[in-house]
Amino acid sequence: MEFYLLCFFAFLAGFIDSIVGGGGLVQIPAFFILYPQLTVPNIIGSNRLASAAGTSMAAWNYSRVVAIPWKTVLYAGLSAAICSYLGATVQSMLPSEVLKPIILVLIVVIAIHTYRTKNFGQHESFRITEKRLPFWAAGIGAVLGFYNGFVGPGTGSLLVFGFVSVIGYNFLSASAISKIVNVIADVSSLVFFLLHKHVLFHLALPMLVCNVAGSYFGSRMAVLRGNAFIRKVFLVVVAGIVLRFAWDVFFR
Repeated sequence: MEFYLLCFFAFLAGFIDSIVGGGGLVQIPAFFILYPQLTVPNIIGSNRLASAAGTSMAAWNYSRVVAIPWKTVLYAGLSAAICSYLGATVQSMLPSEVLKPIILVLIVVIAIHTYRTKNFGQHESFRITEKRLPFWAAGIGAVLGFYNGFVGPGTGSLLVFGFVSVIGYNFLSASAISKIVNVIADVSSLVFFLLHKHVLFHLALPMLVCNVAGSYFGSRMAVLRGNAFIRKVFLVVVAGIVLRFAWDVFFR
């Protein structure tokens, strides 16, 4: 029974994550609840293999219909990969509880801003000159790559918000960019888990299949329904992130 529920949550996580990020809010807690006997590295490593494959599927789907700004992806992806590793290193030395109250306030502000600004992310309106764009992209990748390594949940959603609010991409383009940046960061950390034999393939491979299926359907729906749909899903996912961090801050 636990195995089938895990596969269901992997599908759901892939569906949500492919649209606007945040699939880890579904898949990782479900994994911990269904398999409490496993170690944290086993769960994170197995989950990372499945989510990396699902995110790759979503990235491929987006790339077929969205013009990908590869310079932005390259700078953001490389800085995210480096800083994700750095964030994981710092996380091993500092308790994440130090940062969580600050993140909670930040995400609440993001949710309010997105909800109140009805045209937010509906059209591209660049705020950065083309010459400076790679450096701002690298900055977004660095900050959220570090966050990914240090804390983790909601990185994809925050990447989307960063590319929309700071640079001025619309939601569809920002989602496409974020998926590719996420793949780069995920593969970077996945190498560590594979080398240290933390990936449980008898669970990770079925999860991978379900996550990829969910990512395929989710990204197809995002492409077909456009920016307004992605904005609504973004608000729902951000609300989930707020609840998750509020629980960690006030009840743990």
